[in-house]
Amino acid sequence: MLVDSPPEAGAETAPAPPGRRAAIRGAGLLASALVLLVMLVLSIAIGAKPLSLDQVWHGLFHDTGRYADIVVGERVSRTLLGLLAGLALGLAGAVLQALTRNPLADPGILGLNMGASAAVVTAISFFGVTSLSGYVWFAFLGSAAVGVLVYVLGGTRNATPVRLALAGTAITAALSGYLYAVMITDDVALNRMRFWQVGSLASAKMDTIQQVLPFIAVGAVLALGLARPLNAMAMGDDTARALGAHLNRTRALSMAAATLLCGAATAACGPIVFVGLMVPHIVRSFTGPDMRWILPYAAVLSPVLLLGADVVGRLVARPAELQVGIVTAIIGAPVFILLVRRRRLAQL
Repeated sequence: MLVDSPPEAGAETAPAPPGRRAAIRGAGLLASALVLLVMLVLSIAIGAKPLSLDQVWHGLFHDTGRYADIVVGERVSRTLLGLLAGLALGLAGAVLQALTRNPLADPGILGLNMGASAAVVTAISFFGVTSLSGYVWFAFLGSAAVGVLVYVLGGTRNATPVRLALAGTAITAALSGYLYAVMITDDVALNRMRFWQVGSLASAKMDTIQQVLPFIAVGAVLALGLARPLNAMAMGDDTARALGAHLNRTRALSMAAATLLCGAATAACGPIVFVGLMVPHIVRSFTGPDMRWILPYAAVLSPVLLLGADVVGRLVARPAELQVGIVTAIIGAPVFILLVRRRRLAQL
């Protein structure tokens, strides 16, 4: 009787056929969506004030204005904002990493976060804006203005990943000086900026969500539609042209998508770090460089990270809470360093 001998140690196994790989990735995406659903439930059910499942259910479907119902309503707004902001930051980070061909890129590398921060401090110090709904528009316009400026300075028709990154770095440095100069000379601006700049979901309101939702929706559709041209650009400009990709149009649309997504998320929550950097990088480690999979996975798993960090922030400091921007930095930094040290950096 013949018995198949086991493969020799160190021998490479044959890669799975494309159909099977697609099925595995599709199943993984479905599992990720289920994890996101669980995290949405936990975000509504868990907080600084303990609530029973009956109270949560009553607040969701039979709101009578009781205190517990009000708390549930506030958590629903907070959860929806976390979902939208996480999706926006994940997609923006994935698009910018593909655009700059830098797996460590995030929305901050092109100055989008700093543009929003500079616009908010201007609104507070010079225009007397005090409400979050007022910050939203200034932050979004600041991020959009920086996005346009980076693209213009990057060469427009001759824009390259290096030029875009250098333009973003230069603008970030200039705006940082302006931001801190205003905050040092204006105590009111300093006090109001401290909370917004940390990054938080605590002030989530439905009107804020309604304001940023159209921008995130347009940016998400635009980003997902850029998967194929970004795949072509990853092979190099000459190969991309041979495949029929329009490089300048793809770069312009990528900048527009990242600006819409990052601007809206930063406007509503403040600059939250590591989500747009870490999640696309982790996703790329098991999907490979195909943007058709990276973008959907980033859109699903980034809200999982953001909402999970928000829940942790509510639990560790009861009855107070840590802002989500602090938690993502505390969790994200060591995890990301560990990933980089334990495996070769995922290539684009």
